[in-house]
Amino acid sequence: MKTKLTLFSFVFLLITSFGFAQKEAQSIISGKVSIAKYHDRAELDQLPKGDLLTLYNERIEVIVKILPNIAFATKPGVTMTSLGIPDTKDNRKALEENIKAANTYFESTMSFQDKVLPYSDKSNLISAILFYEETLKSLHTYSEFNKY
Repeated sequence: MKTKLTLFSFVFLLITSFGFAQKEAQSIISGKVSIAKYHDRAELDQLPKGDLLTLYNERIEVIVKILPNIAFATKPGVTMTSLGIPDTKDNRKALEENIKAANTYFESTMSFQDKVLPYSDKSNLISAILFYEETLKSLHTYSEFNKY
């Protein structure tokens, strides 16, 4: 009888501890936030329009997920706790809502892009890709502006 009571108590405590265990802190920047390669105009001129559309959309995704958060981080893995932001319920909820809003915006943008972007001029598409890539390259030097 004592064995059953001890076992039951142990299982109860184990289940309770799992219920109160904290989740791993969520990164401020989540998902794929980098591009594999930067291009020059000559490379892009050689690509078919379908490949250019893919590159354009990849760069949009990175920009949508990073630029609004550069005051906090420019790379994934940074959490509110690592920045000294209190890990409160309200702050976690605000971060979750921010990530959800960014994902919703990105999805609606991609829906529009999938329908309309194929009509864009190839030269304009290449110019936009190069512009976005220059913007993303500047994130590597962002820390130079932060004197503190």
